[in-house]
Amino acid sequence: MALALLLLGLGLGLAAGARAAPVFRVPLDAAGRLALAWTPDEAARAVRFEVHAQAPPGTAWLALGFSDFGAASPADYCVLWRDWRGRVALQDTWANEDGLLDVDKNQNCLEFRHVQRHNVTKFTFMRHFDTCDDHDYVIEDGTTHVVWALGRGPLTRLQGLNVTAAAAQRGMQRVQLLKNTRPPAPLPRDAWTLEVRAQAVRVPSADTTYWCHVQRLPHSLASKHHIVQYEAVIQPGNEALVHHMEVFHCEAPAGEEVPAYDGPCFAPERPAPTQVCKRVLAAWAMGALPFSYPEEAGLPIGGPDYNLYVMLEVHYNNPEQRDDWVDSSGVRLYLTPTLRKYDGGVIELGLEYTDKMAIPPGQAEFMLSGYCVTECTAVAVPADGIVVFGSQLHTHLTGVRVLTRHFRDGRELPELNRDNHYSTHFQEIRRLKRPVRVLPGDALITTCGYKTDDRDNITLGGFAISDEMCVNYVHYFPKIDLEVCKSSISSESLSTYFRFMHEWERQRTGAALGVSDNYRAIEWTPLRARLLADLYHEAPLSMQCNQSTGERFPGYWENIPVPPVLFPLPPPPRLCHLAH
Repeated sequence: MALALLLLGLGLGLAAGARAAPVFRVPLDAAGRLALAWTPDEAARAVRFEVHAQAPPGTAWLALGFSDFGAASPADYCVLWRDWRGRVALQDTWANEDGLLDVDKNQNCLEFRHVQRHNVTKFTFMRHFDTCDDHDYVIEDGTTHVVWALGRGPLTRLQGLNVTAAAAQRGMQRVQLLKNTRPPAPLPRDAWTLEVRAQAVRVPSADTTYWCHVQRLPHSLASKHHIVQYEAVIQPGNEALVHHMEVFHCEAPAGEEVPAYDGPCFAPERPAPTQVCKRVLAAWAMGALPFSYPEEAGLPIGGPDYNLYVMLEVHYNNPEQRDDWVDSSGVRLYLTPTLRKYDGGVIELGLEYTDKMAIPPGQAEFMLSGYCVTECTAVAVPADGIVVFGSQLHTHLTGVRVLTRHFRDGRELPELNRDNHYSTHFQEIRRLKRPVRVLPGDALITTCGYKTDDRDNITLGGFAISDEMCVNYVHYFPKIDLEVCKSSISSESLSTYFRFMHEWERQRTGAALGVSDNYRAIEWTPLRARLLADLYHEAPLSMQCNQSTGERFPGYWENIPVPPVLFPLPPPPRLCHLAH
């Protein structure tokens, strides 16, 4: 906060002509001495950045850049540096796997300006989404891992500087750079606010903490309302601590009490009845603006059959492992008693939560797909369809990529959502830039990529954080009775695979073992992992085509064929800007 006040008077705003565009901001370090602001320009296919730095005395260079998953190297950096003569420049560089900088032949950190007052530096520059340079990071719609480092001088040149070894400080922050900049719908006049907040939490000194707080909703929600917007309420000074937050509804009978709990989410003393608090109402991640529903829809909350308990989950990011943080951050909901035309709803797409789906160890990226098949949308979606306007992607710790593809009569339509650099530590509900209408008979395929090269044995599907999931929670209107449209491999096909492993590969699998034990009995090799991937891609499905009651829609949902992809979309053209 002190840094922001120091810099207000420096007179160097984001690029001229971008005044009307929304400006997004995140702190880059835990102390708040380094901050990033940016505004995306879709028309120019560029992002304009502004960096505020209160650097230690003697700092001679500051590198800001991007890497695939947050490693300091290899990475693409724009480096602000001062040479031994005192001259200041911004240069486009890239760091190899050893952290050594190469000054790029094509300079794509453009429109550089800077101001310095004492130890406070403020500079701006522009980067195109795609520069056609193989050493430059391509800025995409999903998550971007922003990496930074600063160090001392004096320097005579940047070439060969080791950005990891020479850095006095360095770090990483996850953001979505290419946010939806469409203005939100205006709030209704009778809207009122409800805050779900942590209660003076003494944050543990661990690097990462997930904190859960159960809260009872007010009696005024005994009548049905609509949530029309929500936003984060961050305790001043804790902007770098609070990484992301979610509010879950506790899916219990209306009159049932849910035990009070205020503590770590994965602690053994967390009361078992709070595990029903799992239906997402709101999700915020660092840098996100308020999330607004379309004017014609709102998310239902309250009513005579509604349990009045919710749970806040806060992810605290404490890389310095400080033990003096106290936090009361949370989420502010905007509610209206005047119901909009449509109830909004959420459908779960992807993989069933089951150990039938698994990821072998030692994989650089292993792909699993969950299907919402034609047969399910044909019986569950009305003739006019539904309009999907938001999406929250979800895996656990090994997930690195998530996408949902959309098909009609075997022909691929534009993707519903994609994140090529996904992290489970950065989850938010994202308003789609292009609402998607899903019609009866459409198919939706959600695919997740997993990185297990640091694991020694199989990773199973399931609910534990060490297990895996593959889910896209899609937000849509009007609400229908379809709540889950997910798949897993058919049990019959999996049994055949385990029998093959025993008879032909001499593995200790067998009919007497359960699914989990059969997977664990296999000594995994690249060939066996490849056979499993092929099986998942071709085998018939067991479908969850579930109503809001938890029951399946009428019909036989076993051994459903994988939806055919007759006409896939061609790869998108590369729209890049060559350096002059």
